[in-house]
Amino acid sequence: MPKKIVIVNDKMQKNYSYELQEPMGKNFAEDFTPDMTPKQMLKAGVFGGKYMTDCKKEFPKDWFVKAKLNSKKHDASLNCFGVNASQSLSVWRKKGWIHPDDPRGWFQWYCRYYMGRRHEDDQRQIKRWKAVVRHIAQIKKNCCKNCLSCRKRQRQAVLHWAYDSRKF
Repeated sequence: MPKKIVIVNDKMQKNYSYELQEPMGKNFAEDFTPDMTPKQMLKAGVFGGKYMTDCKKEFPKDWFVKAKLNSKKHDASLNCFGVNASQSLSVWRKKGWIHPDDPRGWFQWYCRYYMGRRHEDDQRQIKRWKAVVRHIAQIKKNCCKNCLSCRKRQRQAVLHWAYDSRKF
């Protein structure tokens, strides 16, 4: 695959660039198997529709065709489960979860990883993604199959991490 350089120039990252080293959606780390693509997540409704509204030029246009977005404010009704399951970006910063190359957090990292970027932060982010399984175990233990009204906040939270609780 020929290497492609992506240049980012948005309000959170001026003149940041990265190289796409893998084909889009291919050659993920062996232990990283998300249920959903970024496009599927945006279509289902994540992060109150606010996330990614200011950096759409970086990603494929088709990711946003049916995305549930609100560029003005966080709107929990746009989320797949209709509830808020997000912490603010400022909380993520205080906890040290934000890498400077991905100032919008995990989902920005995932979008770039999906696009084909490989990065020094990959193993840390994959480790964080794997830690979400504890929430999946609680949903499976406490909810009947296909009972999507059970633990809606927890279901929305795992969706934010590319796990699709509608399948279990």
